[in-house]
Amino acid sequence: MGYRVSNSDDAFEAALKKAGLEMSPENIFSIKGQELRGKASAITKTRQTMYIKGRLGLVIDGTGKNLEKMKTQAKDLKKIGYDVAMIFVNTDLETAMARNRARARKLPDDMVKEYWQEIQNNIGAFQTLFGKKNFLVVDNSDGKDYKAETLRAYKDVTKFTESPVDNSKAKKWIAAEKKKKTR
Repeated sequence: MGYRVSNSDDAFEAALKKAGLEMSPENIFSIKGQELRGKASAITKTRQTMYIKGRLGLVIDGTGKNLEKMKTQAKDLKKIGYDVAMIFVNTDLETAMARNRARARKLPDDMVKEYWQEIQNNIGAFQTLFGKKNFLVVDNSDGKDYKAETLRAYKDVTKFTESPVDNSKAKKWIAAEKKKKTR
């Protein structure tokens, strides 16, 4: 659909690999690991800023753990004309734990439980922030019909993407850009 994805984990994992560091909790939370995390975040922020300056479609891929950060991002994007929505990919705790244990960049079990609970506690606030129409929950727990969930999400995202722009600032920006092109 042409969206640009903004996710600092991609740059962070590449930086860990380049530095020759295994993706273990010890390395991730070490001074060097956190330095690399900071650099990855800065790179991602620069890319995201460029996407926004170009008013490109944007997917901000994150955990949903930091509610205030999400509120600020949504507010800032709306302020400059973006229509915003959220796809909340949810799992049960058992699935979250199993998938964490199976991935290269693992976190300790107690941390996964803590983060999972924090994220679950934010669901109601996300529904309020994005509205019923623009908040989609996809259950990606083990044992769920991921094909049906993915197809439903795809249809909803397509509908959102193809719907007319709703934000008045975006409408003004589009009109100004069209005017520039006709000159």
